[in-house]
Amino acid sequence: MTNDTEARDPREEVVEHLPAMRAFAASLTRNPAAADDLVQDTIVKAWKNFDKFREGSNLRAWLFTILRNTFYSDLRKKKREVEDVDGVMAASLSEKPAHDGRLALADFEKVFAELPVEQREALILVGASGLSYEEAAETCGVAIGTIKSRINRGRARLTDLLDINDDDSIELTDQATMAVVSSGLSVRKNTG
Repeated sequence: MTNDTEARDPREEVVEHLPAMRAFAASLTRNPAAADDLVQDTIVKAWKNFDKFREGSNLRAWLFTILRNTFYSDLRKKKREVEDVDGVMAASLSEKPAHDGRLALADFEKVFAELPVEQREALILVGASGLSYEEAAETCGVAIGTIKSRINRGRARLTDLLDINDDDSIELTDQATMAVVSSGLSVRKNTG
């Protein structure tokens, strides 16, 4: 005969509470599959935390508290989540690795060095340094038309060497470099 004062291991009693837990979970979720998942999550959490269960306290109440807290935690988490079945939202939030820009910049620098010095000078003064055509012409001691011609030929050559089309996006890490190349596409389109 077992002594009534001896307490059973609470882990053995969990099975007795499963039907009541499932009914409670079903009333919260209103979905049988979600209720089963909730009960399963509750059992896993309870099993991991049995060291926190105080012997002699109400196991059923402890399990129901875990179940309820799990349900509301999941509910709060779902409110912050955005359903993205087709991956459109995730794709818009992604960021390209920074090294892509550095590689593109290295390619640009290599091609830029192949331009005649007069074209490089004009592109740097107007595109990268932000000088006006007039200021660049004065700096170089040439006519404005000469600066415009050097810039147009330089940009057109860059877009050819870099094999950039109107549909391509230029992704460089350096805004000054972007400024140098930016109107080269329209020059190429007009001359090509």
